[in-house]
Amino acid sequence: MLKGKKIVLGITGSIAAYKSCLLIRHLIKSGAEVQVVITPSGKEFITPLTLSTLTHKPVISEFFNQRDGMWHSHVDIGLWADAMLIAPATASTIGKMAHGIADNMLITTYLSMKAPVFIAPAMDLDMYAHTSTQDNLRLLQSRGTHIIEPGYGHLASDLEGKGRMEEPENIVLQLQEYFARRDGSMRGQRVMITAGPTYERIDPVRFIGNYSSGKMGISLAKACANEGSQVELILGPSSQPLPSSSLIKVTRVESAQEMYQAAMQIYPTCDAGIMCAAVADFKPADTTDHKIKREGTKAMTLNLVPTQDIAAAVGQIKTTSQKLCGFALETHDALEHAKDKLKRKNLDMIVMNSLQDPGAGFQVDTNKVTLITPDTITTLPLMQKNEVAKEIVRAMFKHP
Repeated sequence: MLKGKKIVLGITGSIAAYKSCLLIRHLIKSGAEVQVVITPSGKEFITPLTLSTLTHKPVISEFFNQRDGMWHSHVDIGLWADAMLIAPATASTIGKMAHGIADNMLITTYLSMKAPVFIAPAMDLDMYAHTSTQDNLRLLQSRGTHIIEPGYGHLASDLEGKGRMEEPENIVLQLQEYFARRDGSMRGQRVMITAGPTYERIDPVRFIGNYSSGKMGISLAKACANEGSQVELILGPSSQPLPSSSLIKVTRVESAQEMYQAAMQIYPTCDAGIMCAAVADFKPADTTDHKIKREGTKAMTLNLVPTQDIAAAVGQIKTTSQKLCGFALETHDALEHAKDKLKRKNLDMIVMNSLQDPGAGFQVDTNKVTLITPDTITTLPLMQKNEVAKEIVRAMFKHP
């Protein structure tokens, strides 16, 4: 959500200034254009040459260019920007911002800024915890400044781990979330996504499951959040890192029954659902509360019964104002089976993939899918799962 955004990055005199290089890289990788404004003390920690090399723009520090006397207009910079980010922000800079002490180019730019302002404090804990610093932060926050701290920044209520500058990737994530909420094509919508496998217990140490990693579903959750939607992610037993986004709420489940109960409770509150989980089709009819011993057992027979068809159950309660997308992983007669599921389960779209396609399926970072609606069939090439997720969301919600 930062593509085409113009970001003014303010750098102050903190040892954390070295992180600005990583921050610039993340911003540019996300599609942003970056203009650095640095304080005189900031140049003691990182050189303007390094920063201009990364941004491909001259670094602004003084009101006048010492070479040719050219005046840098802080007003023009304030009008140019889509956002201003000050990272690291020292206690001194925070105090000057709070009280309008415009003694350097960065503060005058801040005072002229028409766009939203974000700051990432960076100082030792004693300075951060001081009443003066906390009062200044509250004052800035009351004026609409966004405070970015480790753990999404709670001021004096919880100081553990505070003071240090938030990691660059998390700073960029919070900028992305801000613009997603404000500009995203799916802002205001709620989307339920099921992901990962389910485990059906045989005894306390054994289960029936499958090879699903949850990567595709998590990629879909991120894609929806990047467009501004609030995501309800129902995730089975997956070892994948959980998405660190305030727009994504994760409900962990283990069995098909737990996933069914969660889906039936959550879907009626949502505008859409994407049923991406690889739900076990069968479960043991009986389970034991103790480990089944091999000794003395020549053979064992498992009596299996069907699990709840979650996609079909959600399809039955779907209203005309809701959308529903399913997945079909097939090994033969794929198109026919997928079309049948689309109609039988009352889906608006079904994503068909096959284990026959190299690079697609479980536990890989790529996928090859066909998007099927009642009127269209669109086959996508082999792509990274995060890119596949974007195409699915784009097709389902029909935004450019």
